[in-house]
Amino acid sequence: MDCLFCKIINGEIPSKKLYEDDLVYAFYDINPQAPVHFLVIPKAHIESAAAIFSENSAVISHIFEVIAALSKELALDDGFRVVSNAGKHGAQTVKHLHFHVLGGKQLSEQIC
Repeated sequence: MDCLFCKIINGEIPSKKLYEDDLVYAFYDINPQAPVHFLVIPKAHIESAAAIFSENSAVISHIFEVIAALSKELALDDGFRVVSNAGKHGAQTVKHLHFHVLGGKQLSEQIC
């Protein structure tokens, strides 16, 4: 498979790892849009939020548990934003489900 995030998970492409367990991998974004900007991705290849079904949905709750723990560890007590793009019109650039977590400053209200 020629998936950028699968290659990162497999160690074929270097990343600045923040967290890893059997289900998920978290790493810092290479082009941060906020003082704190990391991604959390499932290790299993799920193309996007549109490909979440009962058979693979348990990993999503685990991802949000990891996001909550990491946000505490990184002192994002004043808040943070979680973003997941899906499909072409949602501006998804890597076809592997991923959640951007942004914080460390007051974010604009442009999204939602």
